[in-house]
Amino acid sequence: MPAKSAKQERFMQAIAHSPAFAKKAGVPQSVGKEFTKKEGGPVKDSKEMIGKELAFMKAKGAPKKMIKHEAAEMGVKKYARGGGIERKGKTRGKMC
Repeated sequence: MPAKSAKQERFMQAIAHSPAFAKKAGVPQSVGKEFTKKEGGPVKDSKEMIGKELAFMKAKGAPKKMIKHEAAEMGVKKYARGGGIERKGKTRGKMC
């Protein structure tokens, strides 16, 4: 069952992982475990987390080939160049 809010998701995860908290909250631990089961495909990382991971690899001196491979695996794409005013002829005045 999917959570209705982030607060509910964290609450059910706490119940699923801590018998003492489950007893204190009055919710059976089995309910928390059932509630937090993930359905579907793999969980995607947030853009912020991907950026931190790539920055860490660069800072630690990982080979460029490895960083490029990891970026491709995570779905990071480089933007095409030449789409802004740096493209020849973009700053010319045109008659409408």
